[in-house]
Amino acid sequence: MIKRCLLLVCLGIGGVAAAQEPVDLEMVNRIRQEAFHRSQVMDTFSHLTETIGPRLTNSPQMAEANAWTRGKFTQWGMANVHDEAFDDFGRGWEFSSASVEMLGPRAMPLHALPKAWTPGTNGPVEGEAIQVSIKTLADLDKYKGKLAGKIVLLDEARAYKRGATPDSHRHDDAGLAELQAFAIPKDKSDDRAKRIKEFRERRELAEATNKFFAAEGAVAAIGISGWDNGIIRVGGGGWRKAGESVGVPELAMAAEHYNPLVRAIERKQPVKLRINVQARFTDEANQPGYNTLAEIPGRGGKAGEIVMLGAHMDSWHAGTGAADNAAGVAVMMEAMRILKAVGARPHRTIRVALWSGEEQGLIGSQAYVAQHFAAYPEPSDPAQKALPASLREPTGALQKKRDYDRLSAYFNMDNGSGRFRGIHAQENLAAMPIFKAWLEPFHDVGATTVATRNTGSTDHIAFDRVGLPGFQFIQDRLDYFSNVHHSNLDTWDHVEPEDLKQAAAIVASFAYHAAMREERLPRKPLLED
Repeated sequence: MIKRCLLLVCLGIGGVAAAQEPVDLEMVNRIRQEAFHRSQVMDTFSHLTETIGPRLTNSPQMAEANAWTRGKFTQWGMANVHDEAFDDFGRGWEFSSASVEMLGPRAMPLHALPKAWTPGTNGPVEGEAIQVSIKTLADLDKYKGKLAGKIVLLDEARAYKRGATPDSHRHDDAGLAELQAFAIPKDKSDDRAKRIKEFRERRELAEATNKFFAAEGAVAAIGISGWDNGIIRVGGGGWRKAGESVGVPELAMAAEHYNPLVRAIERKQPVKLRINVQARFTDEANQPGYNTLAEIPGRGGKAGEIVMLGAHMDSWHAGTGAADNAAGVAVMMEAMRILKAVGARPHRTIRVALWSGEEQGLIGSQAYVAQHFAAYPEPSDPAQKALPASLREPTGALQKKRDYDRLSAYFNMDNGSGRFRGIHAQENLAAMPIFKAWLEPFHDVGATTVATRNTGSTDHIAFDRVGLPGFQFIQDRLDYFSNVHHSNLDTWDHVEPEDLKQAAAIVASFAYHAAMREERLPRKPLLED
C-alpha cells in the first residue's frame, strides 16, 4: 500500500511539473494566425529551389543563397545579419549539363549525372566500356595497361527489387507509439576501431583508384545508382583540395540503363558510349565555406543568453535540394519572420543559422560550435586529424568557450519536408515535460509525441556532442527515403506546403518559449570517453 501511494505521489509530481511549465497561449495564437493565414514559407522555399537551385557547398549557387538569405533577414528587420566563414573547405565546383549515349551495339540515350567535384569532359568523348571489379588496392594491378581510352563501369548489374511498402509514409498512432520505446544501446567497445579501419580503407582505395584511372588514361567512370525505378542517386566523389588529383569524370547512372551495359559486356558484345559533361572547378585555391546567421535580440537581463534554430542550406546537385534541405531552411527563416511579424520581444536572443558543409560531415555547424561554444582539443597526430570528428580518439577534456553557458537550446530541421509529429528529446529526460507542454497547443495539427530516443546524422549532433541541448523534430517521412534523398527527384513537387506551414508555427513557438522561460533548458550529463 505504501509503495502504491508513493507511485501515485511520483506520478502526481510529474503531472504538476508538466502542468506548471508556462505556455503563452495568446502568443501561440498569434503565431498560428501568422503561420497558417499569412505564410511566406513557400515564397522562400520556391526561390531557394526554383530560382537559385541546388546549393553544393562552395558553389556559385551556394554563394547566391548566402547573399539572398542575408537580404531577406535584413528586409524582415533581423539584427546581426552576416556570413561566418569556416576555413579552407576546398575548391568550388558546378555543372551545367551531362549526356550519355550508347552508340553500340545499338543507339540509345542513357540517363546519368556527374558526381560532384569530378571534372568535365571538355566536349564529347567516346570510348568502349569495360567493367572492373576493384574492392582492394591489389585489384588495381589487374587493370594496368587496359584502361586507356576506355569508359570504366564500376559496378555489377543489380537485380530489380520490387517495393514491398508504399513509397510515401506518414506516421499513424501505432508508429508514434513505437517511437516511445527506447532501445538500450549495445556495447560498442570495438565499434570505433572497426569504423576507423573501414573509413581509412575506403578513403585510401578511393584516392588510389581516382589517381589510377587518370594515370591509365581512362576516359570516364560510371557507377550504378543506388536506387531503382529510374532514380539517379548521386553525391560526390570527395570534395577536392588544391593540389589534389581530380581524376576522371565520374557519373552515376540509372540502374535500368546501367544493367544492360553490363549484360552486353557479359555477352561479349562491344559497348561504345559517348559522354559529354560540362562541369568546372570555380576556384584554383582552397576557399572557406560560409554559414549565414541572423538574430532577434533579447531584451533585459537574459539578452546575453541564446536560443538557436537552424537547418543546412547546402545540398547535392542532382535535383534542387528541395526536401534536403531547402524545406528546413524555409521553415527556420519563416519561424524568424513570424516572430518579427507578431511583435515578439524575447528575453533571450533568438539566433538562426543556415549551415553549409552539412553533406560533407556537419562541417559548418561543427566549426561554429567549436568557435563559439566548445570543442575537444585538436589532435596532434596527423592520422587522427584526418579522421571525421566522430571517429577521433579522445584528446583531452572538453574546452568550453565563453558562450557555452549562455546557450539554452538548439532546434534543427533536416529530415525532409514532412509534417512535424513531435520532437526527439535526445535522452534529455528533464526536457520531456517541457516539450510536452509546448506541443499541446499543436495536437490539433498532428504534433503530439515527445520521444526519449536519439536521432542523428544532422547538425544538432554538433551541439549534442559537446553536451549542449540540441534537438531534431520528429517528421513524417513522406517519400524522403524512397525517392528523394540525394536524388534527381529532390525537387519542389515532392514537398507538402501545409506541412511546412505547420512546422514553421511549431518552431516559432518553441523558440519563443525557450527564449522566455525563467531557466535555460535542462542539460543531460555530458558523456566523455
